[in-house]
Amino acid sequence: MADGSSFYITTPIFYVNDVPHIGHAYTEVAADVLARWNRQAGRDTWMLTGTDEHGQKILRTATANGVTPQEWADKLVAEAWKPLLDTIDVANDDFIRTTDERHEANVQRFLQKLYDDGHIYTGEYEGYYCVGCEEYKQQSELVDGEGEYAGQLVCAIHSKPVELLHEKNYFFRMSAFADRLLELYETRPDFVQPESARNEVVSFVRSGLADLSISRSTFDWGVKVPWDESHVVYVWFDALLNYITAVGYGQDDAEFARRWPAQHLVGKDILRFHAVIWPAMLMAAGLEVPRGVFGHGWLLVGGEKMSKSKLTGIAPEQITDTFGSDAFRYYFLSAIHFGQDGSFSWEDLAARYQAELANGFGNLASRVIAMIGRYCDGDVPSGEAGRTDADAAVAALGAEVTDAAWRAIERLRVHEAIAAAWRLVDALNGYLTEQEPWALAKDPAQRDRLEAVLATAYHGLGTLAVLLSPVLPKATAKLWTALGAPGTVQEQPIDRAHEWTPGSRVAALEPLFPRVEVAE
Repeated sequence: MADGSSFYITTPIFYVNDVPHIGHAYTEVAADVLARWNRQAGRDTWMLTGTDEHGQKILRTATANGVTPQEWADKLVAEAWKPLLDTIDVANDDFIRTTDERHEANVQRFLQKLYDDGHIYTGEYEGYYCVGCEEYKQQSELVDGEGEYAGQLVCAIHSKPVELLHEKNYFFRMSAFADRLLELYETRPDFVQPESARNEVVSFVRSGLADLSISRSTFDWGVKVPWDESHVVYVWFDALLNYITAVGYGQDDAEFARRWPAQHLVGKDILRFHAVIWPAMLMAAGLEVPRGVFGHGWLLVGGEKMSKSKLTGIAPEQITDTFGSDAFRYYFLSAIHFGQDGSFSWEDLAARYQAELANGFGNLASRVIAMIGRYCDGDVPSGEAGRTDADAAVAALGAEVTDAAWRAIERLRVHEAIAAAWRLVDALNGYLTEQEPWALAKDPAQRDRLEAVLATAYHGLGTLAVLLSPVLPKATAKLWTALGAPGTVQEQPIDRAHEWTPGSRVAALEPLFPRVEVAE
C-alpha cells in the first residue's frame, strides 16, 4: 500500500521543431498513468510536462518558416503540443516552456552558482555536432552517409550530416563527478531503470567522462550566460533544469522542498543526459539527485524508430479519432513491456481493441449491469444467502490483483499492473460462463444463488473500475456511474481497490468500446 509520501513525475520536455507523433504520446501517457495511480493511492502527486524551445535547430526551423523562434514556438505549443494532452487525456499538473520567465531567470541563477563555485571554466572545443540531437558526437556515434549524403559523416540517429565546429566555450567540470556517479549507481541500483539502461550508463561512466561544453557563441537563441552575454547556455544544460525551475527552484523554497526529487521518464536515446549529466549538475549545485531515471524503449514502425524526418511518424489523432483515447492508452501500455522497444501495427491495435477491450472488459461490464437490471429490477443484490467457495475465490482474486498491481506500479512496471488487473477481467468472464446466471434466473429455487453470483460479479466489476481508472479514465467513469457507486471512481483508494463501497442501484450502461470499422 502507498505510504502517503509525495510523488513527482516528469516527461522529457519535447522539442518544438515539429508536431508530436505517437512516440511522444507514449511517454506522456505512461507518466500520466503513473501519476494518476499514485494520486489515487493518496500520495501528494505532481506531473510535469512541457516544451524545449531554445537551440540551433529551433532557430533554423523558424527561419526556414519565415518567423521568429518565439513565434514558431508559440504556434507549435498552442496548435500541437498542448492539444496533444487533450487528445490522449493527460491530466498533467503543470506545463513548462523553456521560454518562460520562471525558467530562464533560474537557469541563470543555477549557472551563476556553478560558476561562482568553480565548476565552470573557459576552453576551446572542436568536434562533430548534430543539430538534430543538439549534441557533439563521438566518432563511434557516426556512420558513413548514403545516397545524397554519400561521402559525408552522418548521425546514426538522424541520418543527417553532422557539422565540424570549433568554438571557444564555457565548460562544466563533469569529469570531476565520475566517482560520485558510480557510487550513486552502486548504492542505488534502481536509480537507473531498467537493468539494461543501468548497465549502459555504468559502462559509459566507467569508460571516462569528459568535461561538458555548456555554452554556444555562434547563435543567440537561448538563455544568456549571466556573466557573458555573448554566449547562450547549451540547450541541454538549459532544458534539464526545467525539472527544478518548474517546482520552485530559486523562487519558492517551500514548493521545491515539497516536490523535489522527481522520477524522470525518458526515451532511451536521451538516457545519458538524464542519468549522467543531470545528476552531476545537481551534485555540483549541492542539490539532491532525482528519485530515479527510467529509460523506456522506442516505438518501432517497420522495424525502425518512429521519426518525422524519416516519414514514419504517426499522429496520435490518427488512432484516437477511430479507437478513442482510452484504447490508445491501453494499447501502448499493455502491448509493450515498459522499458523495451515495441512495434506498432494497425492490425495488432484493431485485434486487441476487439478481443481485450470490446469483448473482454466492455462486454463483461455490459452483461453484469444488464443482468442486474433484468433479474433484480436494477437493485444491487447483497448476495449473502447464496454464497459458495466460487464467489470467495473471485473476491480473493480481487484483493490479490489489487496488491499485485500496486507492487508493479511501485516498480514502474505499468504493463504488469494492467496484466494483473486483466487477470480479474478473464476470471470474471470465466466465472459467469461457469455459473450461468441466465440459467439460474429461470429457476425460482435458485434465487439466492443467482443474487450471490450477480453480487460477486458486480463487486469484481467495481474493483476493475477502480484499478483501471488510471489507464481507461473515460470508460471507467461511465462504468462507475452505471454501478451507482458513491463519489467518482478517481476518488477511490486504488491501493485498496477491492474495498470499494457498492451502490444500491445500477443505471443503463452505453457500450464502453463500440464496434469500429477499420479500413483494409
